[in-house]
Amino acid sequence: MIQIFATFEHSIKLEMALSTLELEGISKTNILAVPLTSQKRAPRLFDSIHYSDGVSLISTGAALATAFSVVGTSIGFALAWGPVYWGLIGATCGFILGFLIYLLAVKILFKRRRRLRGKNPQVILIVACEAAKADQVEHILWHCLTLGTARLESSPETR
Repeated sequence: MIQIFATFEHSIKLEMALSTLELEGISKTNILAVPLTSQKRAPRLFDSIHYSDGVSLISTGAALATAFSVVGTSIGFALAWGPVYWGLIGATCGFILGFLIYLLAVKILFKRRRRLRGKNPQVILIVACEAAKADQVEHILWHCLTLGTARLESSPETR
């Protein structure tokens, strides 16, 4: 007896694979479909030592702080408080503006993109069949656009 494992997105292709397998003589008792749950958590704003998504929270703020401090320092030569204070004021305003831009992008745009992308949860399909039908079953699964397959041959001792 051979077990064939396959992963599918939860779609009509999975239903087509199930009905085709049943038409080919695989009984319902030899087919198991296990849905996987998808992650419901929102992306984290702050990275930790154990988790990092590769996007820095302060990179946009630091870039705008640099740009605004240069502009503030240049303009500060003509203003009353001088270039140092206006450079610090420009850096603070630039950092806050960059931080707010990043926060807006993460909270609104990335969430919207994830929803639009329509990531479907996946399903693991396990089919138990005779060794003679294994190639045929695997061909059916690939024809129905499985994401991947694996075979496991159970030995007579483990039965």
